[in-house]
Amino acid sequence: MTAAVVVSIAYHSGYGHTAVLAEAVRAGAAEAGAEVHLIKVDEITEEQWGILDRSDAIVFGSPTYMGTATGAFHVFGEATSARWAGQDWKDKLAAGFTNSGSKSGDKLHTLQFFQTLAAQHGMHWVNLGLLPGWNSSTASENDLNRLGFFTGAAAQTDTDRGPEGVHKADIATAEHLGRRVTQTARTFARGRAAE
Repeated sequence: MTAAVVVSIAYHSGYGHTAVLAEAVRAGAAEAGAEVHLIKVDEITEEQWGILDRSDAIVFGSPTYMGTATGAFHVFGEATSARWAGQDWKDKLAAGFTNSGSKSGDKLHTLQFFQTLAAQHGMHWVNLGLLPGWNSSTASENDLNRLGFFTGAAAQTDTDRGPEGVHKADIATAEHLGRRVTQTARTFARGRAAE
């Protein structure tokens, strides 16, 4: 019997919206059979650093504030330099998700920040793997990937709504990302076992 792949979700949530997405990524990964860990980067413990080190995949998540990930996530990113020096995360999988108040909100920049962080660690990026939704007259705002991002899962929540206002299609897109990361990690694990 093959051991379950380990997926960790390292995220920061300022007002709870991104926590909803983190939970959705967790649900999708668990549904696909992963052992999943939610790690709040602004409260990370030594034990949780160890969990990240033994993970097959790390999914980064943060709101997009002022065109990038939050300050708390940047602090975490800088703290990963101890892992960078030893290339401890090399060949792990990485993916990302973000939320902002605007439809664009410069979310792409946040996802690219995650990609660059992953690349510096020698990780392999897992994209969303979905065509864009809601881009024709017959499409719906309830489509998966309704905002049309390819790099990762992107969500938009009205600034005057709490975590309950996270769009159901964005939650479903985040769940899809969790499943995709898990399935990709399983494929990578099989490839390594065959070597």
